[in-house]
Amino acid sequence: MSRRDDMGGIEPVTIDGTGHRFLIIEAPYYDDVAAALIEGALAEFDAAGATYDRVEVPGALEIPQALGAAVAAGLMTTPAAKGKYSGAVALGCVIRGETSHYDIVCNNANHWMMDVAMRGAIPLGNAILTVDTHDQAMVRASGGRKGKGADAARACLRLVALARQFDEAGT
Repeated sequence: MSRRDDMGGIEPVTIDGTGHRFLIIEAPYYDDVAAALIEGALAEFDAAGATYDRVEVPGALEIPQALGAAVAAGLMTTPAAKGKYSGAVALGCVIRGETSHYDIVCNNANHWMMDVAMRGAIPLGNAILTVDTHDQAMVRASGGRKGKGADAARACLRLVALARQFDEAGT
């Protein structure tokens, strides 16, 4: 069971990630936000003993396409087949502007990413920040293992552990 810290994030709890490799999909549209998100995600995976590969896409809207391509290539572990990756983490940021483009990007990136994850039963940690200002993004992204990048890695690790529990209970 997890506890929330004073900032509303999940307190760091190390989960054993030994023997697991993860795909980190980064959309570094805002370089400083992306750097803070990746710092937290890598710190969390390193603390768990997990390994990872990183890929970059231009923006948040391309994250679902990258995840879908990994699934189509047979790289993601699914209930039907063992792949190279046990799960994936999405890292990006969308900052509200003056037009409805923000809503389109946020809604579609999250909808299609979750659609791919749900259809393939892919453990997925989501740290696509959706904020009004750059300052809000930095507050959420920063903090190492207490930031949103680490929260997403930790969520993915927990989903992998849960899938393993379900698998063992079903056999």
